[in-house]
Amino acid sequence: MAGDSRPRTSRRLKHERRVLLLALVPAVPALLLAALWLLKTPLSGATRVTIVLVLGACWLGGAYAVRNEVVRPLQSLSNMVAALREGDYSMRASSASPEDALGLALMETSLLGQQLRSWRLGELEAAALLRTVMAEIDLGVFAFDEESRLRLVNRAGERLLGLPTPRLIGQSAASLGLDRPLEGEAPRVEDLAFPGAPAGRWGIRRSTFRQDGRPHTLLVLTDLSRTLREEQLAAWRRLVRVLSHEINNSLAPIQSIAHTLRSLMVRDPAPSDLADDVVRGLTVIAGRSEGLSRFMSSYARLAQLPPPKAAQMDVGSWVRRAVAMETRLQVRVAEGRPVSILGDADQLDQLLINLVRNAADAAIETGGGVTIGWGASDGHVEVAVEDDGPGVGVTANLFVPFYTTKPNGSGIGLALSRQIAEAHGGTVTLANRQQATGCVATVRLPVGVASFSA
Repeated sequence: MAGDSRPRTSRRLKHERRVLLLALVPAVPALLLAALWLLKTPLSGATRVTIVLVLGACWLGGAYAVRNEVVRPLQSLSNMVAALREGDYSMRASSASPEDALGLALMETSLLGQQLRSWRLGELEAAALLRTVMAEIDLGVFAFDEESRLRLVNRAGERLLGLPTPRLIGQSAASLGLDRPLEGEAPRVEDLAFPGAPAGRWGIRRSTFRQDGRPHTLLVLTDLSRTLREEQLAAWRRLVRVLSHEINNSLAPIQSIAHTLRSLMVRDPAPSDLADDVVRGLTVIAGRSEGLSRFMSSYARLAQLPPPKAAQMDVGSWVRRAVAMETRLQVRVAEGRPVSILGDADQLDQLLINLVRNAADAAIETGGGVTIGWGASDGHVEVAVEDDGPGVGVTANLFVPFYTTKPNGSGIGLALSRQIAEAHGGTVTLANRQQATGCVATVRLPVGVASFSA
């Protein structure tokens, strides 16, 4: 019937029968000729029948031999391919020879099995490693399909949701409380709460992958609260250590001088130089108190740096303002290309003044000089302050707050300078010069939306 789209059953003969027929048909003319010859020969009927039976048996036997010679290697080849499809890579063609086409096909199939076995072992080892890593990492890892249903979760994810994997697989992200992390921008940080963990700050990262041709979403949740708490605790410990050191350095001599003055005041008769001793003691106490006050003021300035108020500023004018504040020696200015940046002029002035002052302090020790210059490239401005001082032995601690190599230094200048630069999206580095003695401090700041001057 026209338009019938039902599949039709194939009536083709099987390959084995076609091979058998192809082996039988070429011998038919010869058998016919033999039969005609027998009819004309003066042989007896029994002899003729015997000859016909022998010829027929040879004919059929030869045809079946040809069939087996063609079909059996193909059966072996199909068995090997079926084993490969089932994941069994142990079958080999023992008698395959590369000298003929069929043997070459069998040998190549055997080599393919060896290659697939090697790949399979590598996949199993990689999968085992991945499972181990997934189980051991302290991050919640979840995989969702295109319908936002959970398909994979690691051990940390189980603890986070407070349920075992069999009860989690197949549930929707909304029922698990993971719909918010699956939406919005990523990576990001957000306040989240889960059944198996207290509320806190969580880092959210997502990526996509395909499995069985279908899109999936990989969600990774990182508990930032614990890390932040550990960092805060370490910061508080460092702060307490520094404050204790500085306060004790001031209170110890104040306490000692106060005890000495009290013992002098109650002595009978009073010493003749009591007034001078009291004046000297009070002078020391006042000096140490002022030093402690300066230290606390410096720390407050470092801890309470306000956000920068960005405005366009000319780099050349900025450099010349900082140079004008140094009166102890003449600072040489190496003029660069005119360029403007976006920044807080007051904060950046303080940054550069600190670097120029440090360079001048170092240069005065050796009777050298200070050079400052700038250049622009790749959307950034670099200002370099070079001195001819003695250089520094260890540069790792120079930006640590309250660390100083100067007898009367506060250890605030470089830390404050770095904080100002980072608030502007830049950096401050300090290193010894390569071709000469001394140091070079480099400030690198982004140009922002401003463009180079003509």
